[in-house]
Amino acid sequence: MTPMATIEAVRKSVLVEAPIERAFDVFTEGFDSWWPRDHQVASVPLEKVVLESREGGRWYEIGTDGSECVWGRVTAYEPPNRVVFSWHLNGRFELDTDLTPETASEVEVRFTSEGAGSTRVELEHRHLERHGETAEQLREGVASEGGWPGLIALYAEAASA
Repeated sequence: MTPMATIEAVRKSVLVEAPIERAFDVFTEGFDSWWPRDHQVASVPLEKVVLESREGGRWYEIGTDGSECVWGRVTAYEPPNRVVFSWHLNGRFELDTDLTPETASEVEVRFTSEGAGSTRVELEHRHLERHGETAEQLREGVASEGGWPGLIALYAEAASA
């Protein structure tokens, strides 16, 4: 089997009007406060999205019926500068049941103080080729306005409030 060519990472950067600690906390512990309700995987309505604040923690949704659907794992947790989590959704935004690092892409978010209460937040979604035949479709989705560009704008609004 020939390995798939590397697919360009999706990158997004935003300046939030918040100190670095708040910017980090809103992205991690406050993930549910800005994540849109229609961005879900399970068949039941979304109750909450959780990004557990620790290395090895889960990134998952909780349905209104109490069910849980794990989207990925926190692979690095370095407050208030950096968080990295795996992404186990394919290009159809369906859960990849093989929850191994070899089949997951990775999202890294870096936080840099810009002084005067502002923080530069840089998001990179990389290793998309690990999703095989749906990799290009996934890149198109996460790069679209409904993907990271729109999501990071919702986050920036929440962090700056």
